[in-house]
This record gives sequence, C-alpha cells and structure tokens, in this order.
Amino acid sequence: MTLYVCGITPYDTTHLGHAFTYTAADILVRYLEFRGHSVRYVQNVTDIDDDILKKAKEGGDDWRRLGNRWTAHFIDDMKALNVRPPDYFPRATDVIAEIIESVRALIEAGVAYVSSGNVYFHVAAWPDFGQLSQLPRDQMLPLANQRGNNPDDPHKNDPLDFVLWQARAEDEPAWESPWGWGRPGWHIECSTLATRFLGQSVDIHSGGADLLFPHHECEIAQVEPLRQWQDADRRPFVRTWLHVAMVHYRGDKMSKSLGNLVMVRDLLETWSSDALRIYLARHHYRQPWAHNDDELAQAQAIAHLIRDAVTGRRPATDGQPSVAWRPSPVPRRPSPVAHCEAAFIQAMDNDLDTVTALDELAALAQEILRAEPASSSTAAPAALRRMARVFGLRLDAATAETPVIDGWNQHLRRFDSQKEA
Repeated sequence: MTLYVCGITPYDTTHLGHAFTYTAADILVRYLEFRGHSVRYVQNVTDIDDDILKKAKEGGDDWRRLGNRWTAHFIDDMKALNVRPPDYFPRATDVIAEIIESVRALIEAGVAYVSSGNVYFHVAAWPDFGQLSQLPRDQMLPLANQRGNNPDDPHKNDPLDFVLWQARAEDEPAWESPWGWGRPGWHIECSTLATRFLGQSVDIHSGGADLLFPHHECEIAQVEPLRQWQDADRRPFVRTWLHVAMVHYRGDKMSKSLGNLVMVRDLLETWSSDALRIYLARHHYRQPWAHNDDELAQAQAIAHLIRDAVTGRRPATDGQPSVAWRPSPVPRRPSPVAHCEAAFIQAMDNDLDTVTALDELAALAQEILRAEPASSSTAAPAALRRMARVFGLRLDAATAETPVIDGWNQHLRRFDSQKEA
C-alpha cells in the first residue's frame, strides 16, 4: 500500500495543527501494519517556495540554511512525539529535473503554455478540473487567491491558471530550464514527488483540509492528463484522499499567517508525549476542533491509566491533574480482551475512529486495574500494549521507539550532508 502526505514548508514549525496531521498519518500507518499490510510512505519537504524565500529575506538568512534549520526542528519534534518517519522524506529541490520533465509533458499534452519565461497550467483546457473539490467556478478563484494564487499576473491567460514554472526573479535561487532560469511552482512539486516515489497511482494521499483546493485539485490536473488510460482498471492518480481537519485557537484556524500558534515543543515542557498523542487522537481526523488545556489534562489522566495497566502498577491516589478524566464504570465482561480487540478493530476500520478506539483501550485498562492481582494474567496487558502502540504511545519506555529515532536520524543526516550543496 502506498501513502503520500504533504509535508511542511520549513519555517517556524511545529504547531499543534502540524502535529494533528502527522500523528494522524502515523496512526494510519501503524494501524495498517497492525492489520498485516505493508506501507510505502512518502512525506515531502517544500524547501523552495514563496513563503520560504520571503521569510529568509526578512531575516537576512540563506533560504537553504533556513529550511534545513526548521526541518531539523520538525524532526526533533516528531521524535519527541514518537512519530515514525516516512520511508522517503525528499525535498522539492531533489527532483528539479523530474519537475522540468513533467512541465514539458504538460505543455506537449496541450494543457499548459509558456508566457515570458513562465509556464502555466491552463485550467480551461482540462474539463475535469474541480472533480475533487466539487466547487463551482465562481468559488474557485476567491479561494485560490487566499492560498497563494496571483490573479493579477499579466502573463496568465486566465486568473485561475496556476504556475508550473516561475521565471527567475532578482536575488532568488533558480535552475536552468527550456523556458529560461526559474524555479518550480508549489503544486508541481508534490505531484512530481508522489509519482516519482510511488508511481502513477497512489493508494492514499493525505494532508491538511486546507490543501484540498487548490493544491490537491492542481495535483490531479498535473498528473491525469499524462496518464495512459488504456489501463483496464482506469486507476486514478489517487484512490483515496484523507484530509485532516484544521485545529483552531483563539477563535481562528491555527496558522502561521495569523500568529495564533500553539507549539508542540512548548506543550511538551508541561505534558508527556503520551498525553499529547492521546489528546490529538481524541479528535477524529475529519472534525475541526479547538485547543483546550482541560482536554490535555484529561488526556494525561488517560495516559496514566493505560501506562499503569500495562506495567501492573496500581494507580496513584494523588498527584493527578486538577482537571482529570475519570473512566466511566464498565460492566465486567467474560472476555474483556477479545471484546476490546474486536471493538478496537471495528472502530479503526470505521474511517479511523480513534475516539471510540481510545475509549475501548481505556475501558480495558480499567478492567485490568480493578482485577485482583492474584488472578491477573499477562494476556490483557500485552494486548493493551499492542493496541496502544497503534497510537504511538511510549507507555513505560524512557524514549521514543528505536525505529523512530534511527529513521528520523537517517533523514537528518541526509539533510546535513546536503547543507552545502
């Protein structure tokens, strides 16, 4: 099974919205493996982008150094949260040659045009544009303008046309191309990386819900005109889209532009990694929600409960958070482990219903802790530990899992080796 997740633009990470997106992907991968599937997972780094260049200029910094620094910061946060690394973690600048070839093919297919050293996708030439978002045309342009589109670009045939290759501007990095020196547009980076590492059809493509339009819509438009539709099953570019909802704070969507960010690193100064993982997973990935410190305290209590159950500790009578979650009484069940595993799988199979699945784990933990010590077996704690790993919980481990640390460190070493490239 293949998975592509739109990654960070590395400046000023990692806020709670980022964490929600990437822990959701982590849970998906862990659960698929729990069910016996192998996953090939790609997450990109958008290391060349208007926002990166703007941030570097504002701070008098080199754009590549800025990106490397914040990518390393993101990796440290993912390790702290016990989020497993993707198999491939490429930068957009790793595939400039492939991007140029994709742009050339789109021109030859008649859906893109050259204008003053720029190359644009001509939306009107691709009638299927809009198939993902189902937006009417009069709603597309305002939304695209909010998310990076420049409707006043004089080189465009249509305000909604989007950039595939951008002619060089003064003091910006650039690469040689058939249309002159320039750099790739944002959308073409992800579609090229996805097809480069996962092939022409991706099983699952994920990212924040704010990427559905125009970013993911544009990705489809950049791939499907080039497909060989003779395939018997007529596979689309993406079989399943998984869009992760926005996290809100102080009345608005959490975003860099608004400055209402809650940073993961700050939260981890007070709360455990397990508390933060449970806090995030207690919100279904498709439902928007708002940050709340009381819910974090409840998540910490659930983390204590599950940890105590898998380690055989009896729960403490003090030292609990002032606002704590208390488990609801559950009836004694003749086969609590079998019941929990079946309910856990049923919940997770139902569109990754992590909220219900976590309730089942908490109920099993409660049953384990109220059992008489003399009658306790190791089967229930072992099953609870196995299911808790799907949520990336560290439980009684002092650090993140070895594959998490080693995998991210391997990606980090590759970035370090390219710092002077």
